Amino acid sequence: MKRLIVIEGLDGSGKSTQLDLLRRKLPGTHFITFPYYNTDSGRIISDYLNGKFDESDPKISAYSASIMYATDRYTSFKTHWQALYESGSPVISARYVSSNAVYQMTKLAKEEWDGYLSWLCDLEYVKLGMPRPDLTIFLDMPTEVSQKLLLRRYNGDESKKDIHERDTSYLAHCREAALFSAERFGWKIISCSENGEPRSIADINKELIEMIRSQL
Repeated sequence: MKRLIVIEGLDGSGKSTQLDLLRRKLPGTHFITFPYYNTDSGRIISDYLNGKFDESDPKISAYSASIMYATDRYTSFKTHWQALYESGSPVISARYVSSNAVYQMTKLAKEEWDGYLSWLCDLEYVKLGMPRPDLTIFLDMPTEVSQKLLLRRYNGDESKKDIHERDTSYLAHCREAALFSAERFGWKIISCSENGEPRSIADINKELIEMIRSQL
């Protein structure tokens, strides 16, 4: 039985921490993380995030950046985890096609969101043949709370943030896009904050494990 579970969340939502905990608690599960920065396709994404391309036209950037990320996923699937997935080994991915919906769709007017999502699903799931997730879980961390976590990660050094992490207005729009996509596609949502502060890592992990085990 092929099983693919996606963990999605904005920068600073705690995805990496949760993935490390899941690796310890779910032996026999294969874990992947996107982008694959140490590959040729991943290096193109690094250049994009560092502002090396002229992506000033959002109507173009929404699609051009989506294709960059889609190419990275496709190459990783074909060279790294397709055989594992098709053999029935459960796969958990931190970020996936959902990341394009979260981060790129916001560059478009809201009346274009439905059309973009249809285009994205056709590109990645139909044209490229990427597996559709059996479960997508969105770690919902409000932007003002995630910024606190990012500053702790970078020891207070704002310059270490990439072009997306620095733009709080953009991240707020990304959260809106994520909740829009979650409603359209039936993603599960875990609230990661309470009273303006992050919930405990252990508390979030307990809820996450319960959702994943119900699918496995």
